[in-house]
Amino acid sequence: MNGSYLIKPVLDADYPVISHGKGVFLFDKEGRDYLDASSGAVTANLGHGVQEIITAMAEQASKVSFVYRSQFTSEAAEKLAEKIAEMTKGRLEYSFFVNSGSEATETAMKIAIQHWQEKGRPTKHRIISRWMSYHGITIGALSMSGHVARRARFTPLLEDYPAIDAPYCYRCPFNSTYPSCGLACATQLETAIKRIGSEQIAAFIAEPVIGAAGAAIAPPEGYFEKIKAICDENDILFIADEVMTGFGRTGKILACDHYRAEPDIIAFGKGMSGGYTPIAAAVVSEKVIEPILNGSKSIMSGHTFSANPQSCAVSLAVLNYVDENRIAEKAEETGRYLSSLIKRLLTGFRFIGDFRGKGLLLGIEFVRRQDTKEHFPAAAGITSLIIETAAKNGLLLYPSAAGKEGIGGDAVIIAPPLTITKRECEELVRRLRKTLEEAETIIRASYLSEA
Repeated sequence: MNGSYLIKPVLDADYPVISHGKGVFLFDKEGRDYLDASSGAVTANLGHGVQEIITAMAEQASKVSFVYRSQFTSEAAEKLAEKIAEMTKGRLEYSFFVNSGSEATETAMKIAIQHWQEKGRPTKHRIISRWMSYHGITIGALSMSGHVARRARFTPLLEDYPAIDAPYCYRCPFNSTYPSCGLACATQLETAIKRIGSEQIAAFIAEPVIGAAGAAIAPPEGYFEKIKAICDENDILFIADEVMTGFGRTGKILACDHYRAEPDIIAFGKGMSGGYTPIAAAVVSEKVIEPILNGSKSIMSGHTFSANPQSCAVSLAVLNYVDENRIAEKAEETGRYLSSLIKRLLTGFRFIGDFRGKGLLLGIEFVRRQDTKEHFPAAAGITSLIIETAAKNGLLLYPSAAGKEGIGGDAVIIAPPLTITKRECEELVRRLRKTLEEAETIIRASYLSEA
């Protein structure tokens, strides 16, 4: 071990020690700067050191930081729930606050099951989801996840909820092309429902734009509209996992707003607090809450720190900042600019397979051969090479899974704070160019000679 008692992601790795952050930059104790091109884990949506958030944090701490939700409500929690209802335009009105995205999706799952129980349909207890998806690391959330690598160690403990393929047009699972494919990846849901039985299924969960499991895969036009129609026809609730995409990341407050497909339940996290505090939420429509309100009047979920006033006050300040400063609209505009810069950059590299995404949630997939989309061998460790080379160049990227089965491929996510300026976008691309040039030099002799 390296003399640390802290369990880190890689136990014996040496990590730089953070000193402070400002805007889109982080600084370590050695004085090195890092352009946070991944917002940490696609979380720090407003960047670092925003004074309005720091002030709200201190003001709430001077009043009270914790109360137990079974004993008190708080002004901060009430106002946050009201703000979320306002930002979702009243379509999803009831918020259950938790501490992480994993808890949010698991709470969404529990609410969906309880909804049907209280309607007198207890056989509707199963959730179905997609392969190449990630909904969290708790056992329930991981059961819903189709992230092959993250499921592997715990498969005996997990439910077999992933049932259909992802809308992965770059590597179409049906060996077809859009639009002649007829949205086979969406109609596959209908097949899965028939095989399982709609009387067994409570909900279908999906990310509007696939994050860690697929490097910013956005579906083709009409996909979610068809998914929602199939759910409605079969009395199945639609859960949108907006943990990564919510509150402006894709250029709209909800990524679902890119599509005409209204979710019944949404899971939020990450950007809900911009990384300033741990908080997440499962937010439900009146249709979903009504049988519970008229029945047991209690949702069977919750945690010690659920709806604590400190986190709620911070999240409220973040969402007010997002709203008042038109952060979603700016992310859409800046996303177009950054995408144009990256597209021009990538044309000069032979190991780029695909560039994709929405707003400021962007993904790059790497391949050994562009013509055949052949993966690099796993032993090459291309994703790790890119991440590590980028960090040496003061650029933070986020690793992602890729590949036809959600395994074997290499990809990274680029998702800077939504407050990034055009000049900072240009600096991001300068550091990315340097990273890709150095990586290409390393891999050329062994892996690109025949490409």
